[in-house]
Amino acid sequence: MEIQVDFEGRSPLDPDFHGIKTLLQQLFLKAHLDLGGLTDLIISQNYVGSVVKQSDDLEDSDDEDNDINDVFGITTVINLSSGQNHLCIQQLRDLLRQLANEHATDATNTMIKHVLENDSEALGLLINERFVNIPAQISVPLLENLTSEIKRATSKRMPFNFSYYVLICKLYKTEDQKVGKKSKNKKKDNAEEPTILWSNPEEEIFAEEATFSFEFSVEKESDSGLSGTWTETDNEMVPYRRVLLFEATKLQQIIDKIKVHVSFL
Repeated sequence: MEIQVDFEGRSPLDPDFHGIKTLLQQLFLKAHLDLGGLTDLIISQNYVGSVVKQSDDLEDSDDEDNDINDVFGITTVINLSSGQNHLCIQQLRDLLRQLANEHATDATNTMIKHVLENDSEALGLLINERFVNIPAQISVPLLENLTSEIKRATSKRMPFNFSYYVLICKLYKTEDQKVGKKSKNKKKDNAEEPTILWSNPEEEIFAEEATFSFEFSVEKESDSGLSGTWTETDNEMVPYRRVLLFEATKLQQIIDKIKVHVSFL
């Protein structure tokens, strides 16, 4: 028996706290971040961003765990400028500096530091997280809605007029394709192309359009409770994170390409 489930985007609300935090945990794993504070911030700015939920007619009102488990995704943006007075923002800024210093090329590391230190070019953290069984097609209306909300917030002089976005993507590689620190420019002549599985397929388009990027393995940080069900061949794949930096003016162009990309999935 096949059950058709419909999903829709809604503004984040207080009852979504645990669901949003769980999604952030599967992205950031064991990073030193106040995820509770970040979740509160996402909910407090609910005029920008959406959570993914089942459509009303499919929700089971008798399910006692519904308030915790009914958040299937979160798409939003967080202002990472230094003037934002939140502990989680400072922790995110510190994390990006640390990761870039450890894993990025010199040019990328320099650019990451530049956008973090130059508040005249505001940096937004784009969060595009959902559970693996949610179809990629839902990313299009979520991202389109986000861009509309960003424009509306900017018109009201809210701090969402970004020059750059940073996006942290989840992906998986075949085990023999692990890369070491800053080894991206040292490919072997006869090395095969890695087998890559994107957790969110549309993020491959973001990667193609990124101005700067770097990646790193999170194999030692992954928790089986969060990553054990992403594929039937998880013993053959290694989890990675890829950090993408791209100009804010490219966002609509990226969304247009995603529309085409997901139509073939």
